[in-house]
Amino acid sequence: MTRLLLLACLAGGFAAQAQPSSAAIEENGLRQLLTIRRVYVDRLTGGETAAQMRDILISALADAKLFILTENQERADVILHGASEDLVFTDTHQTSDGINAHLNASVGRNTSSSYYSRSNNSVGTGLSVGENESEHSTDRRHEAIAAVRLVNKDGDVIWSTTQESLGAKYHGASADVADKITARLKEDFDKARKLPR
Repeated sequence: MTRLLLLACLAGGFAAQAQPSSAAIEENGLRQLLTIRRVYVDRLTGGETAAQMRDILISALADAKLFILTENQERADVILHGASEDLVFTDTHQTSDGINAHLNASVGRNTSSSYYSRSNNSVGTGLSVGENESEHSTDRRHEAIAAVRLVNKDGDVIWSTTQESLGAKYHGASADVADKITARLKEDFDKARKLPR
């Protein structure tokens, strides 16, 4: 019985060693970022604006000066793959407010007989107040989203991010997404540089 228990413990220990932790996987990916010298940005999948997003992303990555961008896929250490979409849509808002009040009162008396004279008394009053207000507005909105990943020559994903934007103060939505992707990559490069050697 102790032999079986010992074997089960050993098997459990080997299984635990075979599965790296998520922290170890993240650290390995960060370390691989530091080995990148050249990057090829592949065509992005998505709508009609994916080609434009690729160009904006190449420009943002070139400004970051983290590595050399190449148009020759064979010379690249990693390839940036991904998908993007840049949507324009109309956001419609409609509100309606109203106040209405009605008050009616009526009193009446009607008497009729062949021996008596006819008498007709009637009192009536009425009040009506109403106010209605409605507002309709449409805004043209712009939204961009991109999901990208860096893949090494073995086909392993070493880094990925998804970013979206409705546009920034001085940027369109696509340029803002490209800036967010680049900022996230810079942040992870900084983390990688701080890892113990």
